[in-house]
Amino acid sequence: MLESLDALLLARIQFAFTISFHIVFPALSIGLASYLLVLEALWLKTGLDIYRRSYRYWIKVFSLVFGMGVVSGIVMSYQFGTNWSVFSDKTGPILGPLMGYEVLSAFFLEAGFLGVMLFGSNKVGRGWHFFATFMVAIGTLFSAFWILSVNSWMQTPTGHSINEAGQFIVESWWDVVFNPSFPYRFVHMVLAAYLSTAFMVGGVAAWHLLKNKTNSAAKLMFSMALWMALIVAPIQIIAGDMHGLNTLEHQPMKIAAMEGHYETQSGAPLILFGFPDSEEEKVHMKVAIPKLGSFILKHDFDATLTGLDAFPKEDWPNVPIVFWSFRIMVAIGLGMALVGLWSLIARIRGKLYDSHWLKRSLVLMGPSGTVAILAGWITTEVGRQPYTVYGLLRTSESVSPIDAPALATSLLAFLIVYLIVFGSGIFYMFRLLAKPPSMNEKDIQPDKPRRAAGITPTAGLETTQSGGH
Repeated sequence: MLESLDALLLARIQFAFTISFHIVFPALSIGLASYLLVLEALWLKTGLDIYRRSYRYWIKVFSLVFGMGVVSGIVMSYQFGTNWSVFSDKTGPILGPLMGYEVLSAFFLEAGFLGVMLFGSNKVGRGWHFFATFMVAIGTLFSAFWILSVNSWMQTPTGHSINEAGQFIVESWWDVVFNPSFPYRFVHMVLAAYLSTAFMVGGVAAWHLLKNKTNSAAKLMFSMALWMALIVAPIQIIAGDMHGLNTLEHQPMKIAAMEGHYETQSGAPLILFGFPDSEEEKVHMKVAIPKLGSFILKHDFDATLTGLDAFPKEDWPNVPIVFWSFRIMVAIGLGMALVGLWSLIARIRGKLYDSHWLKRSLVLMGPSGTVAILAGWITTEVGRQPYTVYGLLRTSESVSPIDAPALATSLLAFLIVYLIVFGSGIFYMFRLLAKPPSMNEKDIQPDKPRRAAGITPTAGLETTQSGGH
């Protein structure tokens, strides 16, 4: 029994480790692909060379991030066959086709046009190159669509039946794909990807502006990132609230863990901070606002919220992890919204580029989106435990019959290889970002192409009269 428990724990640790690496890269790929699309569209519309140079600065980072995302995803997928073969067997009739659709409609689309996007600037027309960038951006969103559909079905399974072999069989593909939590998770994740990218771009721009406040390309990136923070962060807060209400409806035990509510109560407080203790079933040293929890979740100060005491204790997730990861995510989201508001005030006062504290804050907030994504993913996945398919298939019933020593060896190998491969990739990415965006004194002069949106073989992104780097 102890050996089985150790094997299960090691399998979960290995999957958590690999997916924590993987989820960051696709999220940044989604945001960067859309950002590159906007930059190229603005260049084609205005002819200003600053947009093209910004595009060329970030496309190097995008290609590196995209590559690491592909590699980490392939490695992670093998674990379904090695460590989680029972899970793969039982859910394969549903999850297999969905993952296949992701490859066919998203990955092939991205891979097919990525080469044109990266290497075709001087070989195809401006219009065709923009089309390639557009298709790559759409491909990243398709990828998010299918992957979030898979994960959402595991959280809120619908549209299926179970055959005699214990396998999940599709009854309605529409209900499987568009399960109850999917729309909320998809919107929440895509917005998180955009915010993560915005703060990475803004943090890099702020870093370079602190060194050279006249760098026009850095100013452009800085301004665009803060517009994104101002607009998207409040939308994300609203989307997160709607996602929370959906989770309350379909996964009330997860909400109870997130809120630290061990007891079912009317007029439940909003616990800001504290230390959950599942042994004593209470939150120590808590700081709470009376009745606000009920109001936020049910819009009624006296509404009753279901606590963990309504569920068998063996079904509880790890409450402290869920409790704190949720608060980290929310705190970062609120911080992003405040930075966006701060930038608006500075912009109105005409001091957007003069505020050193705003720049320093944005440098510190540069990796915040990545941290928020990891915290949100931990909240989602740990909060689903002890199930892989919520309420239907337990994690302990999903693991392969594999010995703990073999899992420990593979986990150690993963740690070493990931440290070398992805450590090198991240180090190189930081080296790219450490180089300031190229400057050009003629940024205010439009570099109007002969046929800005023309799809002609000769209308490439070759060096123009305003210069290129």
